[in-house]
Amino acid sequence: MGKVTGTKGYVGASTAIAGITQWNLDYTVDPLETTDFSASGVATYITGITRWSGTFSGYKDGAPKNLGASVNLWLAEYPSAGNIWKGTAFITGIHPANTFDGIVQYAYDFTGDGAITVASTA
Repeated sequence: MGKVTGTKGYVGASTAIAGITQWNLDYTVDPLETTDFSASGVATYITGITRWSGTFSGYKDGAPKNLGASVNLWLAEYPSAGNIWKGTAFITGIHPANTFDGIVQYAYDFTGDGAITVASTA
């Protein structure tokens, strides 16, 4: 099986967000139980609504995003050989960090608003 490096991934909100070194996406569906008398004691389900949320983080490079901001978010695995996830999301958390001997870092939490799409960048 082929492998894809993450070294050229990126996070964008209209344009690439500078300084980002990591992103994480949770894309889930709610299972809705449909078990009835004919199921013979075995649970059955159908798919319900989907949800997506996640985080991205890295070094502070430019003005931070605002809490509550709505952004057109792009999460790319690799610009020329991977997937890119796109959708509108709200910034739901901001976590700045700083040490006396390090680089100022920012981490962001987001929650999707509406559908997310995935496409190959190959």
